[in-house]
This record gives sequence, C-alpha cells and structure tokens, in this order.
Amino acid sequence: MRASSSLALLRRSAGSSNRCASAASALRGQRVAGLATLTNLPSNDKPQSFIEKVVQNYAVDLTPNSRVQAGDYVSIRPNVVMTHDNTGPVISKFSSIGATRIKNPEQVVFTLDHDVQNKSAKNLEKYSKIESFARKHGVDFYPAGRGIGHQVLVEEGYAFPQTLAVASDSHSNMYGGVGCVGTPIVRTDAAAIWATGQTWWQIPEVVKVELVGRLAPGVTGKDVIVALCGYFNQDQVLNSAIEFTGSGLSSLTIDERLAISNMTTEWGALAGVFPVDDVTLTWYEKQIRKMDKLHFQMGSSPSPSLSHPRLNMKRLDALASNIIRPDQDAFYSKHLRLDLATLSPHVSGPNSVKVSTPLSTLAEKKIAINKAYLVSCVNSRASDLKAAADVIRGKKVAEGVEFYVAAASSVVQRESEEAGDWGALMAAGAKPLPAGCGPCIGLGVGLLEDGEVGISATNRNYKGRMGSPNAQAYLASPAVVAASAIEGRICAPTDLDPSLLPRSDALDFSIKVATKSGPSDASSSSASSSAGVEILPNFPTSFSGPLIFAPQDNLNTDGIYPGKYTYQDDITPEKQAEVVMENYDPNFAKTVAELRARQEQQPSSSERQGVVLIGGYNFGTGSSREQAATALKYAGVPLVLAGSFGDIFKRNAINNGLVCLECPELVESLTQRFAKGGRRGEGGKKEGEISVLLNGANVVVQSENGKLTIEWESEGGAKKMEEHVTRPAGIGRSVQEIFVAGGLEKWVKERI
Repeated sequence: MRASSSLALLRRSAGSSNRCASAASALRGQRVAGLATLTNLPSNDKPQSFIEKVVQNYAVDLTPNSRVQAGDYVSIRPNVVMTHDNTGPVISKFSSIGATRIKNPEQVVFTLDHDVQNKSAKNLEKYSKIESFARKHGVDFYPAGRGIGHQVLVEEGYAFPQTLAVASDSHSNMYGGVGCVGTPIVRTDAAAIWATGQTWWQIPEVVKVELVGRLAPGVTGKDVIVALCGYFNQDQVLNSAIEFTGSGLSSLTIDERLAISNMTTEWGALAGVFPVDDVTLTWYEKQIRKMDKLHFQMGSSPSPSLSHPRLNMKRLDALASNIIRPDQDAFYSKHLRLDLATLSPHVSGPNSVKVSTPLSTLAEKKIAINKAYLVSCVNSRASDLKAAADVIRGKKVAEGVEFYVAAASSVVQRESEEAGDWGALMAAGAKPLPAGCGPCIGLGVGLLEDGEVGISATNRNYKGRMGSPNAQAYLASPAVVAASAIEGRICAPTDLDPSLLPRSDALDFSIKVATKSGPSDASSSSASSSAGVEILPNFPTSFSGPLIFAPQDNLNTDGIYPGKYTYQDDITPEKQAEVVMENYDPNFAKTVAELRARQEQQPSSSERQGVVLIGGYNFGTGSSREQAATALKYAGVPLVLAGSFGDIFKRNAINNGLVCLECPELVESLTQRFAKGGRRGEGGKKEGEISVLLNGANVVVQSENGKLTIEWESEGGAKKMEEHVTRPAGIGRSVQEIFVAGGLEKWVKERI
C-alpha cells in the first residue's frame, strides 16, 4: 500500500485517535522502505545530510550535477520570507535600491508582532503604512493581535516540512520543529528577496544531536533545550545547522520540538531541524482538520469545507509520499548525545542561557521572584497554557508577584479559552497581554525593574533584555513558571513527584568531534574539485597582499566599528576607514593605510591587492551594524580570514562586497608563532603589540580553489612557502556576483 493511500486512511479515521495512531504506525515501515529511490545517490555523488538536501532543492544557478555541501556559498530562492515590525526599514531599503515591484508576492509574508502594545500615533501610523504596502503589492499580511510571526507561519502552513523559510528575525530556527529549514537573514537580504526572489547563504557545518530515551513525567521539551544550552556551553554548535535524531524523538510532541528548535538560536546555531516522521504527519492531519473547522465552517449552517491554500490533504499526501532522509554516510562535524531519561527539570540563568541548574538545586535556595511570564514564541502555545493552568487552577498568584500571560497567537488563545485554560489563568490573577512578543523583547508593560527577579517561559534571559540590566531573569518551563508565580519563589509544581525523576546529577550526555575527512574539511568541499569553481568575468582570480593577524577570539562588532559612530548617518567611507578597529587596536587603521600606500605604487593585475586580515574564532560577533564590514572594506581590506565568523557579520560583509573565508589551520599556526604565550586574547609577543603585522610575509588566496599560499622572507633573502586551503575551497558564484556588482543592493538593481 502506498504512503498516500495510508494517508487517505488517516483522513477517513479522524474521529478515532486509536485508529489514527494505528494508521500512523502502519505508515512507519512503508515510508522508510519507500525512500530508497529518493535518497540513494549515484556512487560518484557526495552523500548529503537532510539540511543539505533541502537546500539543494532551493538553490539556484548551480552547475550541472553539482551537490551542495556544508561550507558552500549558494544562491537560494526560499519558499517564504517573513518580516515583522521591521518591515518598515525593509520597505525603505526596497525603495532605495529602485525596486517598485515585488518579484513573487506569494513568497512574502508580513506579521506585526513585536510592539503590539504600543498604541502611539507614530506606531499606529507605521503599522498602517506596512498594511497599505502589503495591500498594494498583494502580500499576505497579519495585523497586530493575530500573533507572533513564527507561530503564524507554522499555523498557516508557510513554514512547511522539507521547505526552506527565512525571516528577518533570529528565532526563525523555530520552523525546524516541523521539519522546515528555517534560518535568519538581515534586512538587506529581505529587500533583495522581495525584489529578485533570491539571496545567498553559506551552508553551515551540520551537527547531529542524538536524543535517546524518554522524558520522565514533568520534564518537558523546554528542559531539554535549557540543558543543551547549559551543558554544551562552549560554542560547540556556534553558527552550525543542527539535525536532531535518535530514538527519543518519537516521544517528543510537535510543540516540544518547536520549543527546542526555537532555542537552538540561543544555543548559537543557525538552524535546528527535526526529521519528518509519524509525529509530524499525524500533527498535520489534526491541524488541517482544525483549520477547516476554524476557518471554513463558521456559523449555524456552514458551507462545505474549502481547502486551505497551504494546509490541505493534497499537500500532506505529497509530503508523506516523498519524505527526505539524510544519506546513511552523510557527514556531521560533531555528534552530540543526550539521554532524555536521565534529564530532570532545569532552570536557565540568571541572565545567561549558558548557566543551567537542576530545578531541585535552585528550589533549595528559595529565590523570591517579583514577576513571572508565560509569553513568547517558544512556550505560549495551547499545550503550554494548559500546563500552566493545570498547576494554577483553583489557586492564586502570590501577593506581590505579577504574572503576565500572552498567547502565541489569536488561534492559540481561542483554543485555550475553549478548553477553559485561559479562564483558569485569569481567575488565578494572571495579567493578560495581547498575542505578541511584548516583555520578551523588552516592550510594553510588566518589564523587570531595578533589583527585581523574574522567571519566564521565554527564550532569552540576556542581561537587560526584559527590562533593567540590574534585574535577574531565569528561564523555565510553563509549569515551573506557574508554580513559582503561586509560591512567590522559584519552585517545582506540587504534583511533580521527585521519586519518578532521575537524580539531578545523573545526566548522561556526550560529544564526539568528527576526525574523518568530510565536507567540513576544505580538501573535500564540493568546490574543491580539480577544476575548482568557475570564476566570473571581472571577479579577481586571487587576493593578495600583506597579512595582519588579530590574535583574538570573539572580536565583536563594537571592537571593529565603535558604537558611538553607528548612528552618524552622514559619516563618510573615508572616516569609517580612519576609525576601523579603533576599540580593539587604535593603530590598526594607520598601519593598513601605510601598507595600502605602498601597494598602490605597484602595477595592477588580475589579483585584487589589499591588506588581508586574519582573526581568531567567531570574528564579528555581536550587533548587526553593517559598518563593521564596510569600514574594513573602505580601509583597504578586501578579504578577511578567520577560524570562524559571527554569522551576522559574515552576511553584512558579503552583502557589501567583503569576502570572508575560514582557515582554522592558519589561525592555529599563527597563534603558536606570533601570539603572546601562544594563545589568543593577549595580543602579540612584542610589548604593547595588539595586532601583529607579519613583516616579510605576502599571502595569495586563489579564488578558484581556495588555495592559500604565504611567502615568507627569511634572513639572508631566502624564501619559504606555507600552504593551506580555505573553507570553502573556492569562492561561490553567489559571493562573486555580489562582489562584482559592488554589493547586494547594486546586485539587486541589476536584476530589477
């Protein structure tokens, strides 16, 4: 029996949960068996992970028969792009590049969700302009009060399994809970997609996170991700894409998966994706029937149900018949493992997701709270509201405590109201807020004040995010938040049976780092064939020049471009060049200027000459200011090498024609030879040396294959050669096109 026929059985048996479960069980073996022709690649093709396969389907301008791999720069045409309150600035960028028409209105969604409590004339005017723009261009628009954009995208079927969705918001990772590859973009990217339908992405390294066992009663998906953030807290998944796998997945609900995927953002990843399985398909079956009831059969004499444009049985049937699986020998740069059966409830904080403490340990400290929050896109779905209501029903919020509740969407609130859960929360003294972000983003009423302590079911507890930087914020599951609101201190629900929980010190977790050759190694990148990548006309065949080493990990954007200049909109490129790296090394700009002056006396060639900067790991972490990239470019740095990059910096760099390549082997080599004490973070070996100018060294990086050669001048005039290969091993077509155009905005202008 075909999978589609089995899905028809699901349709016919919607009234019986047992029959539905049986149908799902029947599907299980057939789906796996029926995928052999879909996932078995020819022997000469490189194996791919789930994420690589999805990206392959949405990549454009690929050379024939090419297989995308982690590390590759690709042009992508995502299934959907969402913007929220920041739609206004994106409209401005869209207009400034000369665009007048959205390439594909069906690809674009607007959701107003961040500042929905703000009823000022200015904010209402902004919202009105966004709505008018949406109507003019035929864009799907969801007004303030409909819900948080990420929840809306899942509810309305925009973020659908095995598709690629992007949003100008960091929590687009959440879509991975339903098997959709969701990842964040910046505003310039959003404008580019509006105008051309596409943008670029460098496929991150892919990490496997294996979840085994089954959660004990009272332990939730929120506890899973809080523990992962706290116990794997050394940037093990920074800027990676995560694929969840393992026997433990079958016991995790979709709501729990959405919560886990959502907070892979706080863990440092760019995507966190669960596989499409029976849990996924059964959930969609129920969602489709729910959407039919809620949207198409209103009134006492409903007309026959009409099909939702995205959530319908035809689309689900097609999905069930074509499930994507990773290849058996797909490469993963790391393999993390967590035994769910050994996990007890955990609390994150204060003020850091990297600090995770067993609830039992924290409860002993009797930490008094002032505010509690059940809001945000991570834990305000109907099941979360029910979990809190079950704890609080018939009780009252403690005197002196404020408990704020907002549903993730209007649909969620209606479902909670019909179930009686919303009423139970209100009867206990909770303060209702409109469906939206609100306190989670530090907007609206109820923010933490100086000296206050709050416990929240949100996803971020960064210092000052939810109010005063002098407050303390903890994160926990909805049930723990509700219990704490009742007692006035951080505690467990009274019905949580300690005898059924594992010991707090029994957590079983591990990590393995891949040692075999794979796509994350430059030598095996899909770009590193003997022919290399094709170089476009007018793109440099190589980059060359003197090398400056900044022996510093986590060099943030404020160090590269001081915040005091960020909002000086009239600052010139020349002035940006003068202040670049000012907060890190005040002599950097002067040194680069002197080196450039010498270079300009040399004849030009097909090489792009400049000063090549090499940093440590997570170069450019921090804020989204694009001047951190443009200042380096204006100073005469056409290429930045690093062990790894902060993704937001890399996006801004490439969008402005600054090339970024990784070469961790070179970083380690230079650290041992030129950094003080042989470690990064303390400058160079000479007294007062911060950045290290490698005298007598000239670096050449081949654009075609990423071959990096340093020619060293030693004493007596002899020369030595040092060779490495960058990651990726060659500069992809998408990056070349943007570079040749002079930046993403000019690239867009050429295509509209």
